[in-house]
Amino acid sequence: MQKRLVVLSGAGTSAESGIKTFRDADGLWEGHDVMEVATPEGWVKNKELVLKFYNDRRRQLLNCKPNSAHQSIAKLEANYAVTVITQNVDDLHERAGSTNVLHLHGELLKVRSEVNETLTYPWTKDLQSTDTNELGHGLRPHIVWFGEMVPELERAIPVVEKADIIVIVGTSLQVYPAASLINYAQQNAKIYYIDPNPAETSHFRSDIEIIPEKASKGMLTLAKSL
Repeated sequence: MQKRLVVLSGAGTSAESGIKTFRDADGLWEGHDVMEVATPEGWVKNKELVLKFYNDRRRQLLNCKPNSAHQSIAKLEANYAVTVITQNVDDLHERAGSTNVLHLHGELLKVRSEVNETLTYPWTKDLQSTDTNELGHGLRPHIVWFGEMVPELERAIPVVEKADIIVIVGTSLQVYPAASLINYAQQNAKIYYIDPNPAETSHFRSDIEIIPEKASKGMLTLAKSL
């Protein structure tokens, strides 16, 4: 039976593909205050601004390609039962070949009903304020905004609990509730943490193996360790 390997990935995994990391500068995301473009309040206040922001991000994503970190993660499936639990809203893990991906914070290439959040739809073009679903509901980006519940967290917890190996890559372990997932790891699970500027981990576990490198190089180093 294959060992269960869980990858917890964050913005640093996609940074080398040209996607700006969420917290690059003082709470700004691509020059915008996150409270304006990533909260339910921002949506109510200025829907057109929010739509333009995510339309720009969506167009940017469609011109990006997976990097070697995504590809290295996908290749792990040859030897392990892999689940990727990502904070990223892009689809670069899937495009690189990963077949089992949980998106904690939503997906940029999907939209959802404003009335029923379980009604989601693939979406690759610009989203307009006049767009509706088959029920006449208005549509919004399928993104988990600040102050909203993280529905996929309940699916992610048991996956982490059963993992034999956990790889943390491209995330600062500062964003909650995603960072809390590490607390559900088995005591005998092997944990690797790839980050060029790793955060303090002693409050999580004392035996986490740190690989202080960027995602792409760190994944190559990890492959030699496994």
